[in-house]
Amino acid sequence: MHGMTVGETAEREDLLAAAVVEAVEGTIAYSGSVFLRSRDRRSVVLAATCGVPPSLLGGWRLIPVSSPIPIAVAYGSGRTVHLADAEETMRRYPQLAVALPYAFGSCSVPVGTGGETFGSLAVVWAASPGGEGLPKAQRRRLRSVADRLGDSLSALRARTGDPVECDPGTVPVETPAPSTAAVRVGLFQWDSASGAFTADDELCAIFGLDPHAFDGRAETLASRLHPGDLAAFRSCAREAAVKGSTTTRRLRLPDHEHGGEGYRTVELWVRVPEADDVRARTHLVGAVVDARAGQVAVAAVERLRDGLFSLSPDGRVTYANRSALRLLGVSADELTGRLLWDGLLPWLSDPDIEYRHRSAMISQAPASFTACRSPDRWLAFSLHPEADGVTVRVVPVGQPPPASAPSASPPATATATATATATAPARLGVMYHVLQLGSALTEAVTAQQVCEVVADQLLPAFGGQRLAIYVVRDATMHLLFHTGGHEDFLEWLEGVPLHARLPGTETLTSGTPLFIESQQALSRGYPGIPTDAVSSWAYLPLIASSHPVGTCVLGFDEIHPFTEKDRGVLTALAGLIAQALERARLYDSEFALARGLQQALLPHRLPKVPGIHTVVRYLPGTSGMDIGGDWYDVIPTDSGVCLVIGDVEGHSIAAAATMAQLRSAVRAFAAVGHTPGDAMAGVNRTLFDLDAGLLASCCYIHLGAHGHRACAVTAGHPPPLLRRPDGTTDALDLDVGPVLGVERASTYPETRIDLPPGSVLALYTDGLVEEPGTDIDVGIDRLRATLAHARADSLDELADRLLHNARGSSYRADDIALLLTAIRSPRPA
Repeated sequence: MHGMTVGETAEREDLLAAAVVEAVEGTIAYSGSVFLRSRDRRSVVLAATCGVPPSLLGGWRLIPVSSPIPIAVAYGSGRTVHLADAEETMRRYPQLAVALPYAFGSCSVPVGTGGETFGSLAVVWAASPGGEGLPKAQRRRLRSVADRLGDSLSALRARTGDPVECDPGTVPVETPAPSTAAVRVGLFQWDSASGAFTADDELCAIFGLDPHAFDGRAETLASRLHPGDLAAFRSCAREAAVKGSTTTRRLRLPDHEHGGEGYRTVELWVRVPEADDVRARTHLVGAVVDARAGQVAVAAVERLRDGLFSLSPDGRVTYANRSALRLLGVSADELTGRLLWDGLLPWLSDPDIEYRHRSAMISQAPASFTACRSPDRWLAFSLHPEADGVTVRVVPVGQPPPASAPSASPPATATATATATATAPARLGVMYHVLQLGSALTEAVTAQQVCEVVADQLLPAFGGQRLAIYVVRDATMHLLFHTGGHEDFLEWLEGVPLHARLPGTETLTSGTPLFIESQQALSRGYPGIPTDAVSSWAYLPLIASSHPVGTCVLGFDEIHPFTEKDRGVLTALAGLIAQALERARLYDSEFALARGLQQALLPHRLPKVPGIHTVVRYLPGTSGMDIGGDWYDVIPTDSGVCLVIGDVEGHSIAAAATMAQLRSAVRAFAAVGHTPGDAMAGVNRTLFDLDAGLLASCCYIHLGAHGHRACAVTAGHPPPLLRRPDGTTDALDLDVGPVLGVERASTYPETRIDLPPGSVLALYTDGLVEEPGTDIDVGIDRLRATLAHARADSLDELADRLLHNARGSSYRADDIALLLTAIRSPRPA
């Protein structure tokens, strides 16, 4: 985030992590998440999680605030959204239930303070039907956690300027679910010369000592060791001191937890912290590592004949015993770190298996399935989840009786048959991708954005590598967007007429999707068409309101069999894409027209005036296609020159038209020699006569033809900034008149100001200094500081520097106008 230091970032991350952990630990939940608003306020973005990783939730990292999703509803309404179980979720939020059809309950609460909402905090728990969900006391506690987080984020923003907004590309803070430690580590410092030994509580516990009674002597620890290890204990210290490097020894300690009978093994690590300082080599630091719990557990599991392996929360194999490796037919190196269904074992590459894992993790209920390892060896898998992962048991079974194919949302405890082949990659959550694409398309405004959304959603959902979108212009096909693979993908379709006998045109004229699963099938249907390196194609007609918009083409590098489900979903998606693309193309056309009109209403160039140099910059807002009412002007007169900047409220054609009329009125009053105060009063009456129902602000400065004195008047406009030759910069303290359009008889006081040679005067509109949730005075002072410290030898470079942050922002709620004037030398009479 712009202007944020590493320390500020870390402090914010700590706040988020602490809040989501407290929310989970203080409730019956096993998982929690914090979403914060995006900079454009159109979405909430995943900022922190505890328990279930973000990847397990199907990619809900960015949620439009208008979505019927509890997180977004809590943010938009400021109310708690409590869903006791899956049945209530389906009834109240069917889109969420269809995308995540698992047995869970959830509670979402707003995060904010002082009437300002920053985001939402949500927790998830395993829920059986008919349950009451989160108890009221825990809901109140959850609101309290969210309120404290809101207060802390607000205080951090006020103290450091750290914004509460979250960029869509931000990696969320992840805190794993709590689990039993398999390794204990105790830390120490050891003065080998004096024998003084400082140990932490964990090290004392490993040695079976009371931390409060430990006398701080190495001999006391040595007395707890197996007699045969005393020499190793002492030699480890000597060797570390001599070599200046880390040394290790294995030591035996009595097994106090089992009556003191027998010994357990620990590891001693010792090193010298300042290896280059020989005098300091009697000062040692190190650790004692007790991995007995993990070693015992592994030994027990390895003795089992049943196959057992462990999956991380996102489904990656973290451990498998020898029996599991033998049943699966793989080695530990091949399996560890891989997703069970990612293609290593083709007979497990089935969407239903990934679904079973996700169901078990989100509902925290056991699940099971059977699978056939070629040629005829059947294995039964049972999944036992906890928040920190899943334990899987696998055993050989006889061939199950024939069963119907599992439904799109099978019960978590049902048994399904996995018989997929290597050519049918797992594609979990097709319905989720439909919903996600529909939601994302509502946020896409321009044609380019629509195409990027389509590529981001369709390619991973269906395993494609290339995508091209052609649109119809003048009854011919023209490439609008292409991604993936080679640049010549479908280049032969460019410029061909609609009546050509080609797959990209025939699918559009017939309105029927075309699925080609092999190069041989393409050659049979369309001889002579180049295939490039593509093996399968899906041609989707984009038709909106019976009007041909274009064709969307997915390309697959490997042969891709299209299932009936694939064909149905892609056909449905084609309609969504066509509607969004047609809307976006209309937007692009109207946007270009609106911006052209706005530019026509503003001065094309500024007049050259002796003794001063002026530069102007104008940045339109990015929040929509409506045009704003900001304007600027430089008006030479017989008595000097007038500098004007103004802003009509709103973003509309009416605002732009009113702006043009007010600009003309200012020029008329200036031309006939009115004083600044009289000119502003006349412009105010003009606004009333227009009966536009709009307000406007304006700043008008008249520079006399002699000397460097000026007369300024302002109608509710942000104060000008004056940078003097020595670099000192201030906001001018002008007598402020009322905003234009409030009272017809308003008067506007004049203020005399000095403009010494070498000074720079900055007039601007509020879009440059306003930031939601921040007082405008803070923005004005930031602009003043930037003007004071920037180089002023080039007015163009200075203007660009003042607009640097605004140009870099992807979201500007308001237009920005900036008029800089450099006072060069006394102007001749």
